[in-house]
Amino acid sequence: MKVKRVAQDFVVEELPGVEPAAEGPFAFYRLYKEGLGTPEAIRAICRKWRMPPRQVSYGGLKDRHACTTQYLTIRHGPRRGLQQTHLRLDYLGQRPEPYHSSQIAGNRFLIVLRDLAAKEVEHALEAAEEVRADGVPNYFDDQRFGSVNRNRQFVARFLIAGDYPRALQLALAEPYRHDPAPVREQKRLLRQKWGRWDELADRLGGELGPIVAHLRKRPDDYRGAFALIAADLKSLYLAAFQSYLWNKMLAGWLRSQCRPEQLLQVRLQLGPVPVFRRLTPQQRDRFRQQTLPLPSARLHLAENDPLRPLIDEVLQEEGLTLKEMKLRHFREPFFSKGDRAVVFHPRELTAGRAADELHPGREKLTLRFVLPRGSYATMLLKRITAVPPEDA
Repeated sequence: MKVKRVAQDFVVEELPGVEPAAEGPFAFYRLYKEGLGTPEAIRAICRKWRMPPRQVSYGGLKDRHACTTQYLTIRHGPRRGLQQTHLRLDYLGQRPEPYHSSQIAGNRFLIVLRDLAAKEVEHALEAAEEVRADGVPNYFDDQRFGSVNRNRQFVARFLIAGDYPRALQLALAEPYRHDPAPVREQKRLLRQKWGRWDELADRLGGELGPIVAHLRKRPDDYRGAFALIAADLKSLYLAAFQSYLWNKMLAGWLRSQCRPEQLLQVRLQLGPVPVFRRLTPQQRDRFRQQTLPLPSARLHLAENDPLRPLIDEVLQEEGLTLKEMKLRHFREPFFSKGDRAVVFHPRELTAGRAADELHPGREKLTLRFVLPRGSYATMLLKRITAVPPEDA
């Protein structure tokens, strides 16, 4: 099976729940991008218009390796559009408040799976019928964990422990598979000359410039240097670790609620997780209503809360307690507070098979569906292409 064989094989359209207005301090835009992550696109716009990123508000992160449309506001932003390589920004009007994730009504997807055998297509079509009835486990998928290195080290875990030198080094110098060539070179220099801030100050600029300049003056103040990292990146580091813990909670909850024969394994970047199939009507109703809280020090559970043993077990495996799920000495960023549904249900799900023009003799499957905000289309793909043990 091949996904994203061409850019048009993965199309995501954010569905905003608000309309542009005639007036207001926030300019409202539609952003179309291809081959760029959302933070990179935002930084490119800010460089072009010479404005700080804090003026920009957007609802969610969209896949780098896709054709995506999303929305954003800029406080006192230009009342015009912008076009660059890989992105286009269309001015739509004004808004009285900044755009944020709660204003996303959902996301519409068109995804083409290619290079499939006839049996694989038949299995996926059958699984799609199960998904219509049962939904899909609402795991955070691999896109959430781009800041996690090959040794599964989380920046946020070192911040919790107060190990600011390692947290900063992991954030700035750790190589990742999708780093563009200029970033790879910057990181190579940082690893090679870490601690030699005088030398690095002469060779590194841009967003790294203020951080290196700070350490040049105060070489022991790694906490202060970390505070200078862009706010959106700091939030991503915390979200990655919190999402990893939540995924472990969901995996444990599903194992406690399903019979072994109802579970399949799908592979995520950080390890395999169980997904369900063939739920009973009672399970279906229970799963539809169930949520799990995001773990943080701001979560207060009663001693007899039925979820407490599950949460405590997951945190103990990481050497943590709920009270320790916070950052000392930082006003922001902070771990999110809230609940997340254990299951998402795609709307308007259709699946069509056809001959694959890019792979003679093979088939393709075109999927169209709408998901609630915060859910991952790639989890739906992994669910419908998971092979049951009896067919493996």
